Amino acid sequence: MHSHSHQHDHDHHRHRQIGGSDDSRYRETRNVTLMAACSNLFLTAAQIIIGVVSHSQALIADGIHTLSDFVADIIVLIAARYANNAADADHPYGHARIETLATLVLGAFLAAIGVGIGVDSITRLLDPTKMLMPEKLALVASFITLIAKEAMYQYTMVIARKLNSDMLKANAWHHRSDAISSLIVFGAIAGSQFGIPHLDAIAAIVVGVMIGRMGWILARDSLSELIDTGLQPHQVDEIKLVISRVEGVEALHMLRSRKMAGKGVVDVHLLVNAKLSVSEGHQIGESVRETLHDQLDFIDDVTVHIDPEDDENSRPCHDLPCRSAVLKQLWQAWEVLGVKKDIDRVVLHYLNGSIHVELYVPLQNLENISSVQLFSDTISARTREVANIGEVQLFFF
Repeated sequence: MHSHSHQHDHDHHRHRQIGGSDDSRYRETRNVTLMAACSNLFLTAAQIIIGVVSHSQALIADGIHTLSDFVADIIVLIAARYANNAADADHPYGHARIETLATLVLGAFLAAIGVGIGVDSITRLLDPTKMLMPEKLALVASFITLIAKEAMYQYTMVIARKLNSDMLKANAWHHRSDAISSLIVFGAIAGSQFGIPHLDAIAAIVVGVMIGRMGWILARDSLSELIDTGLQPHQVDEIKLVISRVEGVEALHMLRSRKMAGKGVVDVHLLVNAKLSVSEGHQIGESVRETLHDQLDFIDDVTVHIDPEDDENSRPCHDLPCRSAVLKQLWQAWEVLGVKKDIDRVVLHYLNGSIHVELYVPLQNLENISSVQLFSDTISARTREVANIGEVQLFFF
């Protein structure tokens, strides 16, 4: 976070939802994945046993593929459990990146499976002796597996979209890869019954490429998130539009974004009226944060930095002295005037490379209007003699 401790008052507000404990999200992720894990364990046993009994190497191989889905389900369960742990001292931003890492692993897993299916299919296509001639029981088993896998894909994808979970989407596509694999096995077994064993190998190569491509996309997107790639351009444009409509925001700059477990994380510098109070600037920042959360469902965390002037390309106040040093110089300059007792409050504004001074003086300390004018002229002139002082204003009350 870019900070200018000696240039202007600012407001940093952290909305700590990243990695925050979300029982509902974890519960739904756990339930859908447990269902899939149990189904995969049952299907693995059934496919391998029936494959052995019916002499179907394809069904046995598909059973091993299903076993890989079971392993993936276990990875998802572990990741979902720990990714939803609340932020702590060692992990102040939470544990959401565990979900991203799990998605990367699943993507790589899918890519490897796609390559494996393609290589195996090419091998069988080039060696007719490896063509499969299974029995009809294998055809029934592969059809049931196909239906079960597609149902698992559809159900998991519904929950993944609801939770906007890339990890669950990856796991859903893993179910779809198994469903496609089962479809190929079904087609291969059916084709072998009609004396066309080559259909299996050709279709498997196509499917292997599809699965590998999906795995690559998931792995690439997860890796992109791990290295803090920004949100999509259209999402950034939406964020800018929403912020610009908030009352009190004059401009925005230095907008940065990234993703964490499928949600957007944003920090932004807002330009507001330079003479606003700290509390009003803070309130504008709060309004921006709340508005972004209300209007953009892909936003999870917002950090707002309030600026009185645009400091994106230059920092004109960078070398100016802090308040205590400025006040020391001012009191020294005013000492000969004997006005220390008359000044109630001093407000400093660091703007355009100089320090603007506001002085608040109770009228009861002055005798009449002429003394007010004399006081104003004298102290203003004396104040401007101090280094780095720009505009001087007096307010009588």
